[in-house]
Amino acid sequence: MVNIMILIPFLLVGLFLILRFLFKTSLLLILLKKFQCLEDWLHVHQLYRVPQFNHLFQENELYVKVSTYLNSLPSLEDSDFTNLFTGSKSNDILLHLDTDQTIRDVFLGARVSWTLEKSENGGARVLVLRIRKNDKRRILRPYLQHILSVAGDISQRKKEIKLRMNVDSPSSGENGRWRSVPFNHPASFDTLVMDVDLKNKVKADLEMFLKSKQFYQRLGRVWKRSYLLYGPSGTGKSSFVAAMARFLNFDVYDIDLSKVSDDSDLKMLVLQSTSKSMIVVEDLDRFLMEKSKNVSLRGILNFMDGIISCCGEERVMVFTMNSKDEVDEALLRPGRIDVHIQFPLCDFPCFKHLANNYLGVKEHKLFPQLEEIFQGGASLSPAEIGEIMISNRSSPTRALKSVISAMQTNAGAKSRRVSGDGAEEIGGGEQGGLFSREHSVRDFRKLYGLLKMGSRRKDEPLDLGSADKDGSN
Repeated sequence: MVNIMILIPFLLVGLFLILRFLFKTSLLLILLKKFQCLEDWLHVHQLYRVPQFNHLFQENELYVKVSTYLNSLPSLEDSDFTNLFTGSKSNDILLHLDTDQTIRDVFLGARVSWTLEKSENGGARVLVLRIRKNDKRRILRPYLQHILSVAGDISQRKKEIKLRMNVDSPSSGENGRWRSVPFNHPASFDTLVMDVDLKNKVKADLEMFLKSKQFYQRLGRVWKRSYLLYGPSGTGKSSFVAAMARFLNFDVYDIDLSKVSDDSDLKMLVLQSTSKSMIVVEDLDRFLMEKSKNVSLRGILNFMDGIISCCGEERVMVFTMNSKDEVDEALLRPGRIDVHIQFPLCDFPCFKHLANNYLGVKEHKLFPQLEEIFQGGASLSPAEIGEIMISNRSSPTRALKSVISAMQTNAGAKSRRVSGDGAEEIGGGEQGGLFSREHSVRDFRKLYGLLKMGSRRKDEPLDLGSADKDGSN
């Protein structure tokens, strides 16, 4: 008895040292995992697959929501390995499930596991849910509803606009044709330099579109809206696209037609885009002039309003051009293009907006000279003037003098071109569109009412006119 009493302290110390060793090494974790594997082996499991794409090669919404849910689980941090990414803010660290990684979850007392696998068909990813058959009827549907609810809350809190770009080949990656990056363009309707009335009209048009689902359904039309932005390079078309995306909170699908192999491939790109998105095609006129052998005019027309365009709702399509004069009129008809907006070179009112934004100058002794130069027909794009002001922002006077010098140089080169062949009119002609100086107030008020949906003629697209704004093409 005495010997046993003497041994007990030594046994306790030994047990303490063993437990301390187990907790400070991975041995305990290995033992726990082996025990869980043995317990799982003794039960019958049911497997459920959540593929990344459906049979139409469209992104599976459930896959996106399950991924969002799994990447939010604390158990992801306890995994043997996982992917780390920076978020939209420099100090954000995001964890993402990796291929062949398994993560465990518990719901209503039942243990489940998810594994991210790579499909043999095209390399797309598949999430596999493993659940005990005894728990299936009790928790499957409530568990999936729980995932949808949590994912919805996360998406609402952390909505991040994505810029998606098409890759070269249909078989060039495991995530389909699109690659995405965070869309962090700072432009918004508040920062754009443009006529206030035009800005309000565009915002009202977009807001009306978002609220018009039942209206479109009643008409039997696809719920989409298309815009044409046309004007010289540097007049702000790309910044306007960014402002629209931020206003709508839509992902942007930027289609590079030079990377599209044929008409069928273009259709596949549309099928793999999601609802609540902006589909953007820049420099369409330049592509058509190059007469590509890959994508035909008929393919582009079908892409704009063919039967394939009905595969998705609440889409906004935006096309940009330097000029629409040389473009086939079939591209510009209503149904394919609903709203036309012209982006002219900078005029004096636009210049004053730029001077205020870039230099903090509302009035200056050089303004009368600049106004006279503008009235003489000389002009630059808002992007060119903005770059001059950025380079000389420490001295507003030097910046304005540099703008005057650049405009005079540009006007001189323009006059030399005219005197050489007589092909161009001095002064640049009229700045066509709704906000040209030649339009009367009465005409403006008459045209302003055209914005309201259903109030315009069916055989005419809505022309919102010209936009004086800041940005680059």
